[in-house]
Amino acid sequence: MNVLLIAEYEGDALRIASVAAVGMANDVAQTTGGTCDVLLLGADASAAAEDAARYAPVLVAEHADLSPATADCHAAVIAEWVNAKGYDVVVGAATTYGKDTLGRAAGLLGGYMASDVVGHDILDGELLLKRPMFAGSVNATVKLLGGPRVVTVRSSAYDAPTANESASPITTVEVTPQPARLNVNGVASKTGGRPDVTEAAVVVSGGRAWKTSEDFENNVGKLADTVGGAAGSSRVLVDAGITPNELQVGQTGKIVAPDLYLALGISGAVQHLAGMKNSKVIAAINSDKDAPIFQVADFGLVGDVYKLTPQLIEKLAGTCAGV
Repeated sequence: MNVLLIAEYEGDALRIASVAAVGMANDVAQTTGGTCDVLLLGADASAAAEDAARYAPVLVAEHADLSPATADCHAAVIAEWVNAKGYDVVVGAATTYGKDTLGRAAGLLGGYMASDVVGHDILDGELLLKRPMFAGSVNATVKLLGGPRVVTVRSSAYDAPTANESASPITTVEVTPQPARLNVNGVASKTGGRPDVTEAAVVVSGGRAWKTSEDFENNVGKLADTVGGAAGSSRVLVDAGITPNELQVGQTGKIVAPDLYLALGISGAVQHLAGMKNSKVIAAINSDKDAPIFQVADFGLVGDVYKLTPQLIEKLAGTCAGV
């Protein structure tokens, strides 16, 4: 199968989620005797080309009208390129951009799409895709009965591939974007220098126990900074206006699977567990010994987060310096 990977980048490097998606795309192509190309879209797409070329041949579609990225404009370019070159599979990361843009591209290409894929297999020449359903209660194995197939991949489900010893070729392609029907009035970006929750090895999340934004920042945020991790939040804090929406982890937020997920004052509602239960190690502190979070936690501590979190920060401050 010939695979086209739609890559996201930041500056001159691919985003971690896209690197993981390259691993899936390369495996499908190699297993089936096909090819894998990485497509970069944007006004400055060439900036990340060298980084992408460490994994696969790169196609650079650079055009002023491709920035800022709008789903309708990018999806049309992707669909036109896929139809022109006859790719069998289109892969992207299951990020906000990926779900929006590739969903539209799939519609333009016939509607054969599977989102949030966490595994795959090739059986008798057919691509089988594993994806969670019902808030992660079950994993279904599906086959798309048509093509081209469009797939978004959860970065937590795939390891980053090993970079090739020699760089793959970089090719500039000519595209003519259609005028976007969406206007971007502004983009809110994260501040403070912390990594995004979907890309951090350690995520420190706070829940209902935290009463104010100041308490959250002085405890959850400070602990995250101490261990060099990302700060996350349950939905209840977002709904209360205590934390911003981009920190929300869960079924209606971001899906994470870090090496360590530290839940501070999070009860463990099923919607939250759907977004973090695949973390490699889960540690939780909660004053309620019967809180559902302890059913999925590897380590648990019953107590008041207002008392225990400062102690944890003090204990880890020295050992985690420079992480």
